[in-house]
Amino acid sequence: MSASTTRNDRDQLLSNLCPELCKKIPEHAIITNPEELSAYECDAFTTMRQRPLLTVLPETIEQVQHVMRCCFSLEIPVVARGAGTGLTAGSMPVENGVLLAMTQFDQIHEIDPTNRTALVDPGVRNLAISEATAPYNLYFAPDPSSQLACSVGGNVAENAGGVHCLKYGLTVHNVLELEIVTADGTMITLGSAALDSAGYDLTALMCGSEGLLGIVVKVRVKLLPKPDCASVLLAAFATIEDAGTAIAAIIGAGLIPAGLEMIDQTGIRAIEELMHAGYPTDAAAVIICELDGGKEEVADELDSVIDILKHFNASDIEIAQTPEDSKRIWAARKAAFPALARLAPDNYIMDGTIPRRALAQVWKQINVLADQYDLLVVNVFHAGDGNMHPSILFDSSDDDQHKRAFELGTRILELCVEVGGTISGEHGIGLEKINQMCLQFSEKELTQFHALKQAFDAKTLLNPGKQIPTLARCAEFNAMHVHHGDMPFPHLERF
Repeated sequence: MSASTTRNDRDQLLSNLCPELCKKIPEHAIITNPEELSAYECDAFTTMRQRPLLTVLPETIEQVQHVMRCCFSLEIPVVARGAGTGLTAGSMPVENGVLLAMTQFDQIHEIDPTNRTALVDPGVRNLAISEATAPYNLYFAPDPSSQLACSVGGNVAENAGGVHCLKYGLTVHNVLELEIVTADGTMITLGSAALDSAGYDLTALMCGSEGLLGIVVKVRVKLLPKPDCASVLLAAFATIEDAGTAIAAIIGAGLIPAGLEMIDQTGIRAIEELMHAGYPTDAAAVIICELDGGKEEVADELDSVIDILKHFNASDIEIAQTPEDSKRIWAARKAAFPALARLAPDNYIMDGTIPRRALAQVWKQINVLADQYDLLVVNVFHAGDGNMHPSILFDSSDDDQHKRAFELGTRILELCVEVGGTISGEHGIGLEKINQMCLQFSEKELTQFHALKQAFDAKTLLNPGKQIPTLARCAEFNAMHVHHGDMPFPHLERF
């Protein structure tokens, strides 16, 4: 398609759509200026960009419904966007499509301390819920590293987790009710304010659906009471093997920490240079463990964890003595990815999940792959639940580095699947991992996914081309993706 044809198509679409939108949406809430639209070209996965046809910033549910009805009638695709902190191009616009920016939906409508719930808009920041409910000694458990900025609607779309999801679950485990607008503008409620509801669990289905099934306009979240006591420790290890085995041993002993994290030496040094948190920079790896609950329970579990860590040769075990010590240790961990920005212009953050007992062997294999591709990889894991975030550091202005970084990312995701894991733990699929979906799922499974999409969105207007690959795409990808006819990573144990 020529540039002039594209411009003509866009002009025609705008002339058809804008007058309809303006019937119920003020002009200032409709952005068509190319320079202003450039702010909406991508999410935090900045290597993929696409300028939308226009961006709409609705302020009411009725306006969202109006946008969807107009686009449904004209068969124009719609992509919903929250804070734009996603890492898989999940909220990247599609060509000649509308971007629905939900940032104006930023109100907390109700806090119910008796039933421990809150009713919030999708544009409310994750951390803002815990801040608002703190006077009631309650909080919202999912806490992704981006919780200062990320929105609850985005948490639902990606089924976000965070450092405390090991004990308290992902977003799906902390959402009771969703109000959504469908592709044709219909408003429906999924779930209920009660702990259970009749019929299919469509609330869970929406969590992680990445905007392919509906537009979330209200969320009722579950709140948890703050634990009576919490204890945080930091332990250093001289080898990756000892650190990985210690993680598996803690869970194997029946202990469920609130958080259980692992960071490699390069990550430790980058974090320490930025945060000066007292991380031991000579360690091959550190483990951060948080235990919470009643005082006696925490004391007993702390003794058990320390015994396990020492058994696997932990050194320099620091137990936080004050709330300030705990905040210092956790703040440094949550600053891991900003710290890595000091090491390279670009950071390709992976998000695979593996069986915990495979942590050490997969960690070592990632380092082998990094050497093969001549790239620096920093390993930061939500190790307790096997969710890995290897960060591939590169310079996107160097075409060869860019290519090698994405090839390495593919190999890491393959590795996760090969040991019995999955290609995503909390970041979602978007466009970044859509090819790797072909590795994880069979043709029959993908066909079922497409059937589900059709049930909600028969015209395929909601975030099209994301998350679920077409069978034709998989056929093409699999034909190209053969490693000399050999099984990938033949030396690894399969689970």
